[in-house]
Amino acid sequence: MIREIEGGKEDLSAFVQTSKSSFGRGGMLTKCSIAQKVADEGIAVIIANGKKENILYDLLASGEEVVHTLFKPAPKPVSSVKKWIAHSEGFAKGEVHINKGAVEALSGPKATSILLVGVTKLKGDFEKDDIVRIFDEEGNQLGVGRAGYDSEEAVNLIGQRDLKPFIHYDYLYLD
Repeated sequence: MIREIEGGKEDLSAFVQTSKSSFGRGGMLTKCSIAQKVADEGIAVIIANGKKENILYDLLASGEEVVHTLFKPAPKPVSSVKKWIAHSEGFAKGEVHINKGAVEALSGPKATSILLVGVTKLKGDFEKDDIVRIFDEEGNQLGVGRAGYDSEEAVNLIGQRDLKPFIHYDYLYLD
């Protein structure tokens, strides 16, 4: 059985068992999240049972019959800057929380930056160009991006219009 995940955003938690199983102690959601990021970069990723004897040979010989998940590469890989940002979450210096309108704009078909008019709250002490995590109003992480302002300046500009983006689309990676 093959489960194919197309390049692009998908709710992996619907497919992943997060509790301990007889195979290991979890971590599958993390593995799948990383696999999705790599697929977004244009690289195919396969997750299969590594405890099964000859799993790689079996996948190559008769992939259709071996249980695995294939993360299909995105047709248009992300830029090298976005690749760097996608894997920089561990270096985040702060958080930006955005309103429902900003979330809707980000999930639309057009490339969209995060503007200060859509920011509701900032957390942390960060400098311009630092990595920040992006959250919706319910506290769900949406992605990461590079801040266009330092935290002190940005906090004074929250809600204002007609300013340069807080996170420009070119420096934004959505989960």
